[in-house]
Amino acid sequence: MITTTKELTALCTRFAKHPFVTVDTEFIREKTYYPQVCLIQLASPDEAVCIDPLSKELDLKPLFELFQNKKVIKVFHACRQDIEIFYHLSHQIPVPVFDTQVGAMVCGYGDNVSYQQLVNDFVGVSLDKTMRVTDWSKRPLTEEQIQYALHDVVELRTVYTKMMEKICAQNRLDWLTEEMAELVDPKTYEPDPNELWKKVKVPFKKPLNLHVFARLYAWREGVAQQKDRPKKYIMKDEALIELAIALPTSGDQINALRSFSDGYGKSDLAKELLAVIAKAAKDDPATFEQPIQQKPLTAKQHNLAEILKLVLDICAENYDVAPKLVANQSDINTFVQTGEAPFLNGWRKKVFGEAAQALQQGKLSIIYDPDLGKPILR
Repeated sequence: MITTTKELTALCTRFAKHPFVTVDTEFIREKTYYPQVCLIQLASPDEAVCIDPLSKELDLKPLFELFQNKKVIKVFHACRQDIEIFYHLSHQIPVPVFDTQVGAMVCGYGDNVSYQQLVNDFVGVSLDKTMRVTDWSKRPLTEEQIQYALHDVVELRTVYTKMMEKICAQNRLDWLTEEMAELVDPKTYEPDPNELWKKVKVPFKKPLNLHVFARLYAWREGVAQQKDRPKKYIMKDEALIELAIALPTSGDQINALRSFSDGYGKSDLAKELLAVIAKAAKDDPATFEQPIQQKPLTAKQHNLAEILKLVLDICAENYDVAPKLVANQSDINTFVQTGEAPFLNGWRKKVFGEAAQALQQGKLSIIYDPDLGKPILR
């Protein structure tokens, strides 16, 4: 276990000599807005260690410098939360990055393949996950806990090398470019608080209610970050929706809503809420958020979209790639409405775009092959 800056510096100097390192973290975030890292696991092709970020004698700066070394690929599995942790700690994103969950999609797995499945398939080992509920913030860690934590980065070395061999043999390395670019984009980890409300399904469409809800949502985001508490601890979405519908102007009116207990209207947060609502209501209507308009498909377009989904599945199976990596429902809907879509460019055009265009033009059909036991394109 690495517990001092001196040890970490020596470790990172050794690891910087390798073409890649595998990385994993153990963290908790049940009671905080930002994930709290409790353990960092790191492995080179010939060494694996645990780093204790809770040690008072440890500065993680040498690790962050390794993460910025462009000669060393940082390998993760399902890395978004890990990268979020390091970005929050250092304000930098590890580069370059390889995510084996994305790589698995290029190799024909689904978009949410488990790490256990990859280890089983590429390494032939069944991972023990009995300690997944361990409280990694408690010290000291047992030797059993440390070995358990190391197991993931140790096996990840083999998963990565064999996966890369397969991807390179199929000349598909460029297929990963777009997905990896999103993972190392700071915008992925710094979402605009004024846009986050759009992820919530609300029961109203009037611009004023939407505008107030958007401002309340952004307010809650700010409070949660400032207090480093989960958003739901500050206020649940349902409560924000009630406020946006009722548009209260007093603490008593807040108390009358179902999501608030008696007396809440006198709290400091209630005063902030009322101020946010009052200010939003006075804003220029020209600045109000508008309903998210999604033009519905006509009956004919819907039929085409349904057939295209089947064509996508067939094409993805033929090329042994995850369908989601090629196109999603929004891409297909845009295509049937406008004739444009991301899958008409690059490698996706060969995999699916050409078939989609041929189907739209009536030049492609789908038949069931009884010998193969599946539909094929003709």
